[in-house]
Amino acid sequence: MQRRIKNYFTITLKGIAMGAADAVPGVSGGTIALISGIYEELISTISNVNLSLVKTLRKEGFLAFWKQLNGSFLLALLIGILTSFVSFMRLAKYLIEQHPVLIWSFFFGLIIASIFFVGKQITKWNLATIVSLIIGTFIAYYITTLPSLASNSNPLFLFIAGAIAICAMILPGISGSFILVILGAYKTLSDAIHDWDFKRIAVFGIGAIVGLLSFSRVLKWLFKHYHNITMAILTGFIIGSLNKIWPWKKTITVLNEANGETVAFSDISNLGSLSVYQQQINNFESIKIITEESVSPFVYSAINNNISSQLNIAIALIIAGFLTIFILEKLGNKKQ
Repeated sequence: MQRRIKNYFTITLKGIAMGAADAVPGVSGGTIALISGIYEELISTISNVNLSLVKTLRKEGFLAFWKQLNGSFLLALLIGILTSFVSFMRLAKYLIEQHPVLIWSFFFGLIIASIFFVGKQITKWNLATIVSLIIGTFIAYYITTLPSLASNSNPLFLFIAGAIAICAMILPGISGSFILVILGAYKTLSDAIHDWDFKRIAVFGIGAIVGLLSFSRVLKWLFKHYHNITMAILTGFIIGSLNKIWPWKKTITVLNEANGETVAFSDISNLGSLSVYQQQINNFESIKIITEESVSPFVYSAINNNISSQLNIAIALIIAGFLTIFILEKLGNKKQ
């Protein structure tokens, strides 16, 4: 595929959007890739990384190797993803702590629009695609209800977490960062990035590479042989993920990191949401959410001493997120 410099710049911008999405627990970079029109090329490119590339490099030289690798596409995309992921993970941490309702509102609008654009890529609806949609929705919803585990920094655990999370990151609707939260690896990784702990980052990265090279081949085969069913499952994943993205939450149980005990949040505070409590005490580290449930904005206000649910601003940000997908989809439809 012949591309110009401006085309690669556009790909880098899409990578930035993917990295920003993957940094937020609950949002999938795979969704952004699918909407922006680079998903199947990305999966195909990754799945073609094998030993034949080494043979091409030895016999035909670097240029032939780079072309077979689709290296310019990968490089442009990775520059955007890595730059955005590392920088936005820090920003996301601040926004989730200080403005949780607002950031989740923006991403909720983004995901709603994604359902439409991903779903329209299903060219034929029948019983198989409908069942696949329902199954995908159920799986993603179930994942959003799973309790989080305690933090773990064991190298082997980080390797496995990297392999599992990267598979989720390239699946639309399944958030790799949320999988890290469930596994108990999100804080370990975010701390490693914050402290520039290259050893932990490298272990996680190697695991991610192994998982990516393996899982991409499965996806490529599914797209080739079962395109509509695969797209229906992916659309279901996005629908099911809405439960995690919903901006207004009631905290059920939490982990006290000082003693490692899981307790009912009602035993700690008369407030209904951990995020509100953490803002009041200005401490975001000592207590972590284990389980929570979605509630209406009005219930959210009532269980938190009638604080503002920020409903008007939240609606505006939902609309903004919704419109953002239209911009990405328009970029995806341009010739690259």
